[in-house]
Amino acid sequence: MLVIPNVFLVGPMGAGKSTIGRLLAADLHREFCDSDHVIEDRCGANIPWIFDVEGESGFREREQSVIDELTALNGVVMATGGGAIMAEANRRVLRERGTVVYLYAPVEQQLKRAGRDRNRPLLQQDDPGRVLKRLFEVRDPLYRDTADIIVRTDRRSPRAVTNEIRRRIKALADPLHVPG
Repeated sequence: MLVIPNVFLVGPMGAGKSTIGRLLAADLHREFCDSDHVIEDRCGANIPWIFDVEGESGFREREQSVIDELTALNGVVMATGGGAIMAEANRRVLRERGTVVYLYAPVEQQLKRAGRDRNRPLLQQDDPGRVLKRLFEVRDPLYRDTADIIVRTDRRSPRAVTNEIRRRIKALADPLHVPG
């Protein structure tokens, strides 16, 4: 029997981590969790409010604690927030406790999907495109370094991306597995 480890989705805002994560979890008969949603549920407040009250550093502390807890579960597919990759402790537990999939999305796609979203505190500025470009330059190497698998999400349906991830995870779990 093929044993597939936990799957952790990383990538920038607008890459489709939550949408693809839900589909992948259903396909693999796993629980889906979104670290940002868990933080919001526990705080009883949305992320912009947490950023306003506690600052980004307060949010990141909560995020690190939740990621440590969720990665310790068995049989999960987890979507992380776009900035989770910045903490070395997060990168370490993601790598050690499952398969990390980087959902690559170019800045143009990120801007199209997330640029006007009021629930994205880092984009509440005059030029969200410039912010996304700067974040991408800093975070892309970290995503790549942490990931076991990199999958492009632009100009592809969530189902096509999910199918590719599932195939590639199975190939990692069993290199002799022939997709059928």
